[in-house]
Amino acid sequence: MAGSIRRHWKRWLIAGAATAVVLGTAGPYVYINYVQDKPPAALSLDNPPGSDSSGSSSGSGEQAGQEGVEGAWRVGSGSQAGYRVDEVLFGQNVTAVGRTEEVTGELEIKGNRAVSGSFTVDLASVKSDSDQRDGQFRGRVMNTERYPEATFELTEPVDFGSTPEVGERVSAEATGELTVHGETNPVSFDLDAQRTADGFRVNGSIPVTFADYGIDAPNFGGIAVEDEGDIEFLLAFDRA
Repeated sequence: MAGSIRRHWKRWLIAGAATAVVLGTAGPYVYINYVQDKPPAALSLDNPPGSDSSGSSSGSGEQAGQEGVEGAWRVGSGSQAGYRVDEVLFGQNVTAVGRTEEVTGELEIKGNRAVSGSFTVDLASVKSDSDQRDGQFRGRVMNTERYPEATFELTEPVDFGSTPEVGERVSAEATGELTVHGETNPVSFDLDAQRTADGFRVNGSIPVTFADYGIDAPNFGGIAVEDEGDIEFLLAFDRA
């Protein structure tokens, strides 16, 4: 009788251990693929927040059309910026996205060229879908208490080739300096611009290698982050 009980206990212990292994492996997969929300799509001119790009006629649209786009501009409401980076979460590949609307900046346009400009992102206000990730981002990763902002500044004019009509899009390459975590590096990237009824919007993505900015790729608590990511932005410009 005692031997039979011991055999039953062994079977239960083995079954329990096997179940724990399965749950430990399958749990993160189920959570990531069926419970966790999908990351937001990349910032794009196709889905501008709070901006009318339809080109419908209005008083402001007619005025903007008459004035053209030359002059001084500033980053206005509806602008966003943030990061997009791949993570390995308990063995499963996920994409982490954090964003903020706390973006400021200015731009000077002469003819068909942006001759000077910059924008600054308040890193301490960047939020993702995870409070734990946000705490790590503000603390050990970016140290936003010491380095609260990321800044991009043009070092060469951006030539758009032509002045777009309302609703029309143009593309160009931007070259400048990106400052993150107290480190500054030269960067070049493609951007798209679209004229709106009362201004224009600019969208782009800046590739970032963390080591170039003195940032150690996070690796903690079952989460490993790739050593490269992107800074995304969608900027809405109003007359300065």
